[in-house]
Amino acid sequence: MTIIKGKTQITNEGIKKHFNNKEPFKSIFEYIWNGFDAKANTVNISLIRNEAIGLDYITILDDGDGIDISNLCNSFDKFNESSKKNDDNVHGSHGRGRLAFHTLANNAVWFTKFKDTNAKISISADNISEYDCQFFEDNDQNSNLKKLESGTFVVLSSLYSEKTKNFPTDESFIESLRKEFSWLLIVNPQKKLLLNGVEIPILDNSNFERDVQIQGFDFKIKAIRWHEKPSNDKSYNFLLNSQQKTISKVLSKANNKIDFHTSCFALSEWNDSFNKDLLDIDPSFELQQKILRDINSEMSNFLKEIYEDYLREYVDEQIEKYDEKGYFPSYIGYENSYALWRKRNTKDAFKSIYLADPKVFANLSIKPLKIIIRMLDKLLVSNENDAIFDVLDNVLDLNDTQVDLLAKQLKSTTLENIISTIETLQKREIAINKLKELMNNHYKTVLETPDLQKIIEANTWLFGSQYEILGAEEDSFTKISHNLRNTINGINDFGTEDLDKDDENNEVVLEGLNRQVDLFLARKRKTVNSTNQQIYKCVVIEIKRPSVSLNYKHLQQLLEYASIISNHPELGNSKLYFELILVGRKISKNDYLITSHLKNNKDKNELGLVLDDGKIKCYVKDWYTIFEEFNLSNSYLLDNLKTKYADLSDESKISLVDDLQGKKQVRSTSPIKI
Repeated sequence: MTIIKGKTQITNEGIKKHFNNKEPFKSIFEYIWNGFDAKANTVNISLIRNEAIGLDYITILDDGDGIDISNLCNSFDKFNESSKKNDDNVHGSHGRGRLAFHTLANNAVWFTKFKDTNAKISISADNISEYDCQFFEDNDQNSNLKKLESGTFVVLSSLYSEKTKNFPTDESFIESLRKEFSWLLIVNPQKKLLLNGVEIPILDNSNFERDVQIQGFDFKIKAIRWHEKPSNDKSYNFLLNSQQKTISKVLSKANNKIDFHTSCFALSEWNDSFNKDLLDIDPSFELQQKILRDINSEMSNFLKEIYEDYLREYVDEQIEKYDEKGYFPSYIGYENSYALWRKRNTKDAFKSIYLADPKVFANLSIKPLKIIIRMLDKLLVSNENDAIFDVLDNVLDLNDTQVDLLAKQLKSTTLENIISTIETLQKREIAINKLKELMNNHYKTVLETPDLQKIIEANTWLFGSQYEILGAEEDSFTKISHNLRNTINGINDFGTEDLDKDDENNEVVLEGLNRQVDLFLARKRKTVNSTNQQIYKCVVIEIKRPSVSLNYKHLQQLLEYASIISNHPELGNSKLYFELILVGRKISKNDYLITSHLKNNKDKNELGLVLDDGKIKCYVKDWYTIFEEFNLSNSYLLDNLKTKYADLSDESKISLVDDLQGKKQVRSTSPIKI
């Protein structure tokens, strides 16, 4: 047996100080990289634990070329330099990874098979600058290497107990391996990394491909966007030859983006002819450099497009998170349509600024973020909204072209919201006018209940913005509500006392009126109260047939219904709150009781309120009051929209009327005029 002794050209202390800041378990990465750098297709790490479930020793097996023992002077004698230096395809170009073991173990042994040579190299952390190398025959080689043509088997033993106590769990270690090696594994699908014989999966990612031609040569660009940050947070552009070997590696322009981590590769037959050692006097040098610049430019442009799409999705997700966390104003007290428009407008404007310079918001804490959002909300609807651009011009890191683009985006965003909101208002005005027509000219004739019910169920906002979306029927509550309603005396009875004298003088036929049916809607939905606690809001709407004028009898029925609910055991839950709404064509001019209740509750500023006991609220509303309520509550919004439309510059302004008539024809009996 031949034994060679050698010494690294640096002291023990000099070697160890290079690893002071390294997490001990990451020293294993160095041996994995050494295996892949030696052209291994498979590297298998084994963590051998003892009976006490402690880590006993660690092995790393690779099927690479092995260690060239005849060149030990370059492999083991030197530190911080090696034969791999200046090779873009390898990781361990500093020649020191082999000594990283001392952060985790006292002893390291390399069994290696290189061509026809078998050897064993041993190093102790006690004297890390020195090594022993022994040569032996095939029969004496480690059993793990006997079946391989070449390779290396590293054994790390005498592990430090204080280090192994903090060694990651297998799950955590796998995550670290994924982050470190995924980019290598995805580019080299023939390579595998295993832990205890189980293949390590690649990090979640999105793949993009593009074919380009440069100077007559075809290139395929493959871009990978990692969904989580790899261990190397730098993004690179690579050129790979037909053997997947890296021949060029440069930092990507995609670095320093918000949560955007990429690896980009260009493959081509031209890459096989690339010669990085060409001198600038060589006739081929200039063309090679031009192609290299052009392909890197193509990769950068491709990544830019990917980033723009990613950033839009990212910003949308962030804005929704901000909304869920309450960073946007609540708009309490505003009419619901206006509140929806206002929030949408603020979100879209905020999105435009976020997209223009994402770094502004990347690491912003909650308070300043809320301040910016809410100040932007106020500024957008003020007469000073042009001041936004003065702020952006002085604060954001934008050039003139970007500022102009942002200005157009903000104006376009505002106009889109105006159009959308006016379309909604026009549709609602159509419903209002249809109901007016029914109440004015057809209330004495028999109406088909499904038609009227369909109109009302599709337009529950008629009864107030808080009822804009009542949702689908909740079967059990609806059945209970209907059953309780039917227990009220005379709830379905109809007589001449339910008509005003003017109606009687017109000789109304009661038989026809009795064929009209009252409408009854009952819904239960989850919401929050004023203290942000979750509750169930139960809404019951009793709509009297249009021929009926509301009077004391109907009010008594409503109050009786409230009394029945308050005493019902199944509806006594403290999380249930009720709003009972009685609606009719008009309140009888001879009625005193309803009018009196309305006056007594006038100071509560809730239109139509006749009772509020904290758990149950009762309302009485006539259709004409509902119509006027809609007009009044939306007048401020319409006035502001008209002003906002007029303020848009001629350069970006389009005809709102043309847009409404051309893209989405809105037929209205009383169209909104701008």
